Amino acid sequence: MKNIKTEQDAVRTDLLQALVNDYTTQKQQSLMQMRKGQLSKEAFLAEAAGHIATYYPSTGEGQKKLLEDFEQYIFGYSRLSALIDDRTVSDIRVVSYDNIRIKRRGQRMAAGVAFASPREYRQFIDYIATRNQVNISNLNAIQRFTDNESHPDFILRFTVSMPLVNTYSEPYLCIRKVPKIFPQIKELIDQEMLERDTAELLIRRFRQGSTLICGGNSSGKTTLLNALKETLPNDVAVLVAQQADELTTRFHPDMMFLHSLPGTGEQQISYDLEHISIAGLTMDVDFFIIGEVKGTEALYLLNAAYTGQLCAATIHAPSADRAPDKLVDYAMYASRYSRDELMKMMDCFQTLIFMEHFRVKDIFECKGWDPERRSLIYERIF
Repeated sequence: MKNIKTEQDAVRTDLLQALVNDYTTQKQQSLMQMRKGQLSKEAFLAEAAGHIATYYPSTGEGQKKLLEDFEQYIFGYSRLSALIDDRTVSDIRVVSYDNIRIKRRGQRMAAGVAFASPREYRQFIDYIATRNQVNISNLNAIQRFTDNESHPDFILRFTVSMPLVNTYSEPYLCIRKVPKIFPQIKELIDQEMLERDTAELLIRRFRQGSTLICGGNSSGKTTLLNALKETLPNDVAVLVAQQADELTTRFHPDMMFLHSLPGTGEQQISYDLEHISIAGLTMDVDFFIIGEVKGTEALYLLNAAYTGQLCAATIHAPSADRAPDKLVDYAMYASRYSRDELMKMMDCFQTLIFMEHFRVKDIFECKGWDPERRSLIYERIF
């Protein structure tokens, strides 16, 4: 009985793969029309039902199951759907078709699911690229893109690298899940990221001077920044520049969000964080935020803060004392200032927060520049 069921599952998987292949090749236009809203979900599924009836003859029950599988595949994420729905999972890494890893509550572990074959996995990669209007040809072997529409609870940030640049013959796929309903300060207190007194201190300092939040991967930097910016008064105009759509707003009426647009082999139009930062600073804002500093945009952030503009940003750094050095390193890529001149300018970042394991570990106040030691003076206030 077990062998019969296994054979039936294999046949069902093969039929689904064949149908998905139809819609990522000769019927790709229908898929794109549905994705762009030119074709409703109901009309798309009705067309698929007709296609199944014509090209996949079987019993009525078999066709119904195939359509159900196809609907789940197209409007979900196939074998990864349950992981994407799981609120305890923050990251999904597909190392190979039968090796899927996840991060659950900060701990890495096996996902407990797998694709049936390398062919099914590669078809899935082709499908998510088509679904998100991304080209993964040899000219675009590494792609980053965001899906902020298909899931009600999460923004999905994808990074795909193809075999052309991989040592092994399968694609790599990494998915970062960003909650659309991100926690507010009160919820972060309940989750023990920080104490109430610490939260009140940060809210007060966030409104009074520029803030730099640092830490390692998945340390809670973006989560804290997302919550802090929601505490700004409604009469403060805010601009957020970011690489991926991780910072959003739940309540604030005057926030604008811009994201970078990387160029590709066929599409040379690109807008990096430097371009967006330059444009943003001409848009009459009271508070300027960069989601994560990674390059020359650091110079424009630093210049803005140094001229009195309230600013905030996150940056990867292994410790609090390394964060200013890291931001200055990035600024020097595009600057004629000396390192000492840039470090002096860093005193405009009045508050430095270090995150570790989803907790606020340290808070420092900048007391200015020490000309004798040629270094910033920081006082630990938490």
